[in-house]
Amino acid sequence: MKHPAPVLVIEDEPSVTAFIRSALERSGYSVVAAHSGADALRLLHAGVFSGIISDMRTPGGISGADVHAWLAQHRPELAARVIFVTGDIANDETRRLLASTGAPCIEKPLQASSSERRSPRLDGRHERPIPPSLSGGG
Repeated sequence: MKHPAPVLVIEDEPSVTAFIRSALERSGYSVVAAHSGADALRLLHAGVFSGIISDMRTPGGISGADVHAWLAQHRPELAARVIFVTGDIANDETRRLLASTGAPCIEKPLQASSSERRSPRLDGRHERPIPPSLSGGG
């Protein structure tokens, strides 16, 4: 099934971006990649997206949490469609940010297994799951 709008993937690690892109495209999502939070904000100003998968920490001084805060203020319909990716789940600051946003988190390293419980976040519709091949520990 082809989805009407792409998923924005905010990730600076090419291998992680490629993994997420591959999993999403196999499930019918198109993907637009941003390599930093600043790149993502430029795309979000005018772009239409069905959801966002964002690393918590990106280069350039704008984090995934900063992007989420911008979304909450300027694009609230997308703020509820964010899934974070991080390799730093044990960090107190990361845990606080995740708790404050209410967004789910996929832990790095990513693994090929089920994560359908996170699916409604991407497009707001329960019948369109994110691919079962995207998963992390939390």
